[in-house]
Amino acid sequence: MKAHRIETKLTKNGTLILEDLPFEAGEAVEIIVLERFPQPSESNPYPLRGTVIHYDDPFEPAVPIEDWEVLQ
Repeated sequence: MKAHRIETKLTKNGTLILEDLPFEAGEAVEIIVLERFPQPSESNPYPLRGTVIHYDDPFEPAVPIEDWEVLQ
């Protein structure tokens, strides 16, 4: 199976024109149309880099010890 990728835009009336395809006349092809999403901005790929993270007591239980069912 040969594959060929083309990026193009629709005309104002919604028509898609494919030209100069690398296939022979009469050859059966399958067309799949995917929407092209804009690429994310690469200006700052790591926005949290250099920010300060501080934990007051990282080993403190999430709930008070009195509420633990296993200890009762």
